[in-house]
Amino acid sequence: MDRYREISVAEMSPAQKRVVDQIVAGRRGRFGGPFQLLIRAPEICEHASKLGEHLRWGTSLSDRLSELAIITTAAFWRAQYEWYAHAPLAKEAGVPEAAIEAIRTGETPLFAAPDEALVYKICSELFRTRRLSDDSFAQAKDRLGEAGLVEIIAIIGYYTLIGNTLNVFQVGLPAGTPLPFPE
Repeated sequence: MDRYREISVAEMSPAQKRVVDQIVAGRRGRFGGPFQLLIRAPEICEHASKLGEHLRWGTSLSDRLSELAIITTAAFWRAQYEWYAHAPLAKEAGVPEAAIEAIRTGETPLFAAPDEALVYKICSELFRTRRLSDDSFAQAKDRLGEAGLVEIIAIIGYYTLIGNTLNVFQVGLPAGTPLPFPE
């Protein structure tokens, strides 16, 4: 059973069309992906797209650290499409291939870069314990600053929204693409 169908611009309400226009005018330059699902609730789509645009291109974090947080979140939720979209971006941003594969398979990755090890630690500790220990908090604050820590937490939250939306609507990968995670 298909859980969604794409909504054409001709079928959209004025509120939906306004949000589509905002997204196209932004850094993405196009409408699609998870926004084709979120547009069903145009106000949520509008706010999510603005937050996502900021988290992708406006934080103090390097693309390498942002993408590491994104793929760690994708792996936690076994978000097939999110992983498919962001694992290549993580590699391109400089996350080591062996670490990407370890995250995908549920192993503990080894990082030579201390900032990568810290971002992975923050993400995995939050997923595992739903908290951040005093030691991890102090390390994150010292290394990333309070703003950087908030940005990591926001990336986790935003990509949890995106990954779960893609999972619930069962967005598939292109034909012939193997699933990153077992179903």
